[in-house]
Amino acid sequence: MKRTKKVYSVKNLPNIKEQILHWINQFSICSFLDNHQYHSEHHSVECIAAAGELGIIKGANTAQQIDAFYQSTQDWLFGHFAYEYNAKHINSNQLKTPINFSDAFFFRPDHIITLNEESLIIETYSLSPETIFEQIVAKNKVISSIVPISITAGMSKETYIKTVQQLQSHIQQGDCYEINFCQEFYSKNASVDPIALYEQLTTLSPTPFACYYKENNAHLICASPERWLKKQGNQIISQPIKGTVKRALTDPQKDTQLKNELFESSKDRSENVMVVDLVRNDFSRVCKPGSVLVDELYGIYSFPQVHQMISTISGQLMDEVGIKELVETGFPMGSMTGAPKKKVMELIHQYEPIERGIFSGAVGYINPNKDFDFNVVIRSLLYNSQTHYLSYLVGSGITIYSNPELEYEECLLKAKAMETVLGN
Repeated sequence: MKRTKKVYSVKNLPNIKEQILHWINQFSICSFLDNHQYHSEHHSVECIAAAGELGIIKGANTAQQIDAFYQSTQDWLFGHFAYEYNAKHINSNQLKTPINFSDAFFFRPDHIITLNEESLIIETYSLSPETIFEQIVAKNKVISSIVPISITAGMSKETYIKTVQQLQSHIQQGDCYEINFCQEFYSKNASVDPIALYEQLTTLSPTPFACYYKENNAHLICASPERWLKKQGNQIISQPIKGTVKRALTDPQKDTQLKNELFESSKDRSENVMVVDLVRNDFSRVCKPGSVLVDELYGIYSFPQVHQMISTISGQLMDEVGIKELVETGFPMGSMTGAPKKKVMELIHQYEPIERGIFSGAVGYINPNKDFDFNVVIRSLLYNSQTHYLSYLVGSGITIYSNPELEYEECLLKAKAMETVLGN
């Protein structure tokens, strides 16, 4: 059985992306992945959406089940791995996140909608493409206002600074080199429209790995600039981000100066190169000997809120390497853990009071050829529409050179777009 497929022109359809988003939101499970017209060397697709489930893969052995799925079926899967998917071996006293995403969840979609600059491709099992197209273009532009949400910090600034100092003691003792430490901000009684939040967040901060993703009552509103892992043929690439500085949008000269300062920053370079080496090590376990390359080191990329330092690592996969091996060797991603990975994950579970859940995880798709693309879930609002719990987490990389006060300020900088959308 195959999906029915039809291609439509998007000329004279100025709101088509927004209309697709509103159409898929009628389903309890959906994924909307948006590139926001960033055309990089490793660009995959401008926008791809999936909705409705023909089948679901979830649980502790999700990666293994995905490999088994592709042994018998050539089809699409959309979904996520949460941060804790590979961390169940670590003893933890952390509170479980109330957002309630699964540790891993993938669905085989009923409907797939792919959008580029010129055309819209609709593929569907249970409906006709004509019906879906008519329903999409009938969606009216909706302008929803956001009532300001009062946010509570999960830890005080004093506690944050004290914890960073404790982590630096671990670094001083040789336990680790660098650790990504995160804190949560939350509201226990937020009544919001997740679609409106997504539209406002990505209008304020359009990014190449943005997504709106829903697993029943759990909603991810994500404006991520970071790619975890892409596979095309037998090549894989990762593009970790380490190094952040604010923009000076009203002063081009100052903005350029900040960009140059980020590039020259020894602290940010040391953080970045540690993660690059971690990814190289991860890749060496699944790639052909001699094929792992650093394609770009310390690249500076500009986004609406911040400049970021991004490096690119690539490798050629060994034969028969599947999702299970890639997840076991490379997840969670080094940019969200630190180095060495095993030890810093133990410290993260010791010092962060709440589980990260889907934050620091990855959302993406796998196509019928087993090629895939996954983001890193950062710069995101998390919301449960049943419990009305809303939260966001932000973090930074702690090294021996870190100034705890400045690390706290970096967290607030990363949270700025979310706080603005929430009316704070």
